[in-house]
Amino acid sequence: MAETSLTVVSNDLEAEMLCGELRANGIACSYRKIGPGANLGSYAMLGQGGPTEVLVDEAQLDEARKLLPDNQ
Repeated sequence: MAETSLTVVSNDLEAEMLCGELRANGIACSYRKIGPGANLGSYAMLGQGGPTEVLVDEAQLDEARKLLPDNQ
């Protein structure tokens, strides 16, 4: 699976909600922290705060984009 960036959301909670919607529609999804402090672990970010990149399989990118809220 070649993962590619779908969007960036504000935090882990938003990423998990979006991934839940994607998974419910048959699209594999994962997410990761980005930006300053991304590699400092959960203590620095309290496990949820900070920009989070949502990733999907390249082959499902167009399908996933159709499920994004209008503002992303």
